[in-house]
Amino acid sequence: MDTITVRRVYDDPGPDDGTRVLVDRLWPRGVSKERAAVDVWLKEVAPSGELRTWYHKEASRYEEFDARYRRELEQGPAAEALDRLLALARGGRIALVTSVKNIEASHLPTLVDLVERGQSGRS
Repeated sequence: MDTITVRRVYDDPGPDDGTRVLVDRLWPRGVSKERAAVDVWLKEVAPSGELRTWYHKEASRYEEFDARYRRELEQGPAAEALDRLLALARGGRIALVTSVKNIEASHLPTLVDLVERGQSGRS
């Protein structure tokens, strides 16, 4: 699926971003709503604070983080937010927008994988 890109909120929007979706639980520090150019904020699709804290204490836990995050996306508000994200992707191009510095070691690869496969966490 060539309808998804990942952008840092601190960078300028890309010309082909489509719908820009902020996928962080907290609003990025020091970024105005105008500067972020976000169309939708799906904070519930981001990892829980507990999971994020657990992972940041030991970055070598990525595989376990990924598995736990996928489980979080299977129920409640997280699953509903993921379903909404999938619906947005089916409707056209989307850009997942984040403030994380190291995208490869964050929740973004998991979201990209699920969106590219068109899978909700409940599948």
